[in-house]
Amino acid sequence: MSVLSRDSILKAIQAKQITITPFNLSHLGPASYDLTLGDEFREMTVSEDVIPITDDVDYKQYSKVVKVPKGECFVLKPGQTVLGITEETVSISPSFCGLLEGRSRFARMGLAIHITAGFMQPGINNKQVLEIFNASPNSLALYPGTHLCQFVFMKLEGRAVYTGRFASQSLD
Repeated sequence: MSVLSRDSILKAIQAKQITITPFNLSHLGPASYDLTLGDEFREMTVSEDVIPITDDVDYKQYSKVVKVPKGECFVLKPGQTVLGITEETVSISPSFCGLLEGRSRFARMGLAIHITAGFMQPGINNKQVLEIFNASPNSLALYPGTHLCQFVFMKLEGRAVYTGRFASQSLD
């Protein structure tokens, strides 16, 4: 596997092997594309029950959807985890996969944009769900439209398509 450069990403977009909707050329870096935070979050609810961490656990049972009105923010408390979603839909052909990474300016403030699920499978076509965690001792204001993370595209050796549980992601 190899990481695609800016020129290689543009060539793959022209060849329709990568689609980013909406696309903004100013979001394209030397080897990644900045994705922006959407206005929907899934906030974890406190449960008296012990949550079973099994293959069929449904995070929706332990969370609620919160939509942030235009011009407002979501306040993430210290130690809090919330699911967010990107404004962009990313579609990659079965010849590519990717990594979703945070940005250092936000990591230095204690913000993690994915807890462990940073690998993006070949053939995906969806918005990216972010497992956002506040590791700082301070509350952090998350504003929709912020360039919160970056997608690193990689060329796959061979072809494959992910068809699992999260192939079509949303916060619903």
